[in-house]
Amino acid sequence: MVFSISSALLDACILSVLAKGDTYGYALTQRMKGVVDLSESTLYPVLRRLQKAGYLETYDQQFQGRNRRFYKITELGIQALDSYQKEWVEYKAQVESILLGGANDE
Repeated sequence: MVFSISSALLDACILSVLAKGDTYGYALTQRMKGVVDLSESTLYPVLRRLQKAGYLETYDQQFQGRNRRFYKITELGIQALDSYQKEWVEYKAQVESILLGGANDE
């Protein structure tokens, strides 16, 4: 993809995926790769930052004799996601008005 993703948009996408259910890092990376070019080395610092902000919690779960660290969105994370979604609707409309000459699919 030609367009790069900002850190705020990456945060919003991660929170959106986690709002649909808890998951572990590798599975989250694979899910995100469908939308953005994202490596695990890029993802984990973002997850730590979101956790430090109070948007995520972690817990470990056994899988085939090893622990997997799962990420879960918090109530504060849900509030942040709601805010990101509202901002996205406005931003998308503004970009479309310029890029597509006023066309709006909504």
